[in-house]
Amino acid sequence: MKVGDKAPDFTLKDGEGKNWKLSAHFGEVVVLLFYPGDYTPVCTKQLCSVRDNWDDYLQTGATVIGISTDSVESHGKFSAKFDFPFALLSDEKGEVVANYGVGSWIPGRSARAVIVIDETGKIKYHQIQSLGIFRPSDKEVIDAILDAKA
Repeated sequence: MKVGDKAPDFTLKDGEGKNWKLSAHFGEVVVLLFYPGDYTPVCTKQLCSVRDNWDDYLQTGATVIGISTDSVESHGKFSAKFDFPFALLSDEKGEVVANYGVGSWIPGRSARAVIVIDETGKIKYHQIQSLGIFRPSDKEVIDAILDAKA
């Protein structure tokens, strides 16, 4: 996957077991935050930072989604514990991770990546953190959202 490509459609379950389908959100900017795993220190810090800066994300009008290979049940508990205002999607089979080219060197996990999809369903921003210990800044993600809307 690269900038300008059509984003592959997918349907995954959120932490409540409800289906979430990407193509149902075409017409709006969508941010896919791939992360290695629930309850890990860097992932928790990253997602809590998004939560803590949620007003800034809301002002962009984008839909923000977290995706990892953890289970629906794990996502439900993780999201409830940290009161995330955005959905976490379970890609237990790793199919979406593979389709978006964001696999980790750790088997069965996702790399840390940010993908911003514009209103037409095209990828406008595709950033993978080669070392999962570094997380993208909220400013970087918000700037990518605003660029996708321009």
